[in-house]
Amino acid sequence: MPYTFEDLQAWDKPGVHLGVLGHPIAHSLSPQMHGAALAEFAREDASFARWEYHLFDIPAERLPEALPLFYEKGFAGMNLTVPHKVEVLPHLVGYSPMVERIGAANTLVRKEGGYFGENTDIYGIAKTLEQAWAIESLAKTPVILVGAGGAARAAAIHCLHAGCCELWIGNRSQDRLEALLQDLRAFRSQTVLHGFDLTQALPRDLPKTGVLIQSTSLGIQPGDPAPIDLSTHFEPSLKVFDMIYNPLPTPTMKAALSAGMDVCGGLLMLIYQGVLALEHWSGRKPSAAIMLETVERILKERSI
Repeated sequence: MPYTFEDLQAWDKPGVHLGVLGHPIAHSLSPQMHGAALAEFAREDASFARWEYHLFDIPAERLPEALPLFYEKGFAGMNLTVPHKVEVLPHLVGYSPMVERIGAANTLVRKEGGYFGENTDIYGIAKTLEQAWAIESLAKTPVILVGAGGAARAAAIHCLHAGCCELWIGNRSQDRLEALLQDLRAFRSQTVLHGFDLTQALPRDLPKTGVLIQSTSLGIQPGDPAPIDLSTHFEPSLKVFDMIYNPLPTPTMKAALSAGMDVCGGLLMLIYQGVLALEHWSGRKPSAAIMLETVERILKERSI
């Protein structure tokens, strides 16, 4: 079970502690993934036997008071997921140029006086597209991005840097969508940007093929619907990447498979953003293979 804000207040565990903060968070396999990498570190350096990684369910309204507590309790760093990646920025002592470009942080590193923000999501997204479909460049490839939160920002920035010809972003909240589009327009890019409302019918000129990236949290909770209808409009050649990794397959992935599309869940993104995050905290590069093997084994055991 995840720890809570009240658990954090009473925290007195010895050792070096890391964690992931989110709401909801019980689905996360980050502790097992990072635990496997830390165990591998400890086989070479006994000091890593004192390192532990934990789940913390922290609602958005508690984040401003939780961060100073994590610092006071000596946490070396944290990962952030929904809903904290954007909202955390005013509460940091600084952040990297990548975080400034994206407008979201998913990794916090302990510094003098507080936490410093990093973003490892872009690395995770790029490695996923490369390993799943051998996509190293998005030139001449239209991308449809579902969502406008912190993860969507990372995906959008990657698309701009990778040179996609068109980027279509769909979201339910039009205010949040327009804010993201405004930020992206500040980049000098040849990519043509479009926004669309997920509560309305799909635009007729929305690309029918290319890559679709699902970045919302819809699919984590039982009964969640797919955030976009894949049963019509799109061609089977569309490649669908859902950032959610647990539970699999997600509603979006199921719909894509039913339509004969090639799909990829969020496992590779989880692994590679975690590889870079752990490197930020430890100064050592962990084994992506060990982390992936651990998560795949746990998901297989849960499905039996």
